[in-house]
Amino acid sequence: MMLKKKSYCFYIIAAIISLAITLLNWEQVFANTTLQVKQQKNYALERNIAYETVNSHQLTLDVYKNKKSGLRPTLMVIHGGGWIKGKKEDELFFKPYFDWGFSAVNIEYRLANAALAPAAVEDAVCALNWVMSNASKYNFDTKKIVLTGFSAGGHLALTTGMMPDVTKFNQNCPESQQTKVAAIVNWSGITDVNDLLVGRNQKYFAVQWFGNRNSPREMEIARNVSPINFVRRNLPPILTIHGEKDNFVPYSHAIRLHQALRQVGTVNQLFTVKGAEHGGFSKVQKQQIYATIKTFLIKQGVIK
Repeated sequence: MMLKKKSYCFYIIAAIISLAITLLNWEQVFANTTLQVKQQKNYALERNIAYETVNSHQLTLDVYKNKKSGLRPTLMVIHGGGWIKGKKEDELFFKPYFDWGFSAVNIEYRLANAALAPAAVEDAVCALNWVMSNASKYNFDTKKIVLTGFSAGGHLALTTGMMPDVTKFNQNCPESQQTKVAAIVNWSGITDVNDLLVGRNQKYFAVQWFGNRNSPREMEIARNVSPINFVRRNLPPILTIHGEKDNFVPYSHAIRLHQALRQVGTVNQLFTVKGAEHGGFSKVQKQQIYATIKTFLIKQGVIK
């Protein structure tokens, strides 16, 4: 009799747990659906717009157009993946910007399996040129263009926004011109490419991006696409977010850039995510990060 009671209690408890899990899952689905509906009221999405074709390789971007009238601050988003993997659909960390009145342009670029360095840099330059050239069609405010990206995307955002001369990298979009963006928000981006090609910080993804070669030619290209070498006065304001314990892209990259920018008087801020590695930030950390981004953009006059 006692055994039957225990079995009965076990099934009751199991049923309660199962019901709780089901309710939790539905609650999550409902939360996601609510978020999607809310966002769709704020913007119109246009997917896979071709912005560049190189050797029959067509590159596309997605436009999230803010539905409010008038010119809108605009975010160009560049995905990560060490220049060797990833796709634009992976990077949806820009959702809070919609609540701040932004439109967004989420781009793809050639990975190492399609073209080695510096192809990704060339594509990011052309994508920014597309944003500027199509500003009137989508109501982009060309005085309030912000670049952002995570990891390799952070590197490309920094490179595109800081490069003193884009003519070396705009052969596939000859109509492009030097454009000064309003700000750069760099998430854990590589700032010294050479540091990841040789020495104790060598990383497989950087080596692969350069075709597993580190000849003088490759090292020169690496120097020419390293944001640390572009530091000077009158750059766009730069906010860097980086995990304190990041070894994938060493935290030292963020510190060196921050110190160099401060020495020349360029407006910049380093937000160190305590105890964090390469991404994987907690909910509380993300709240702190987005609050920091919003305050930074307000200070720069990008948003009110």
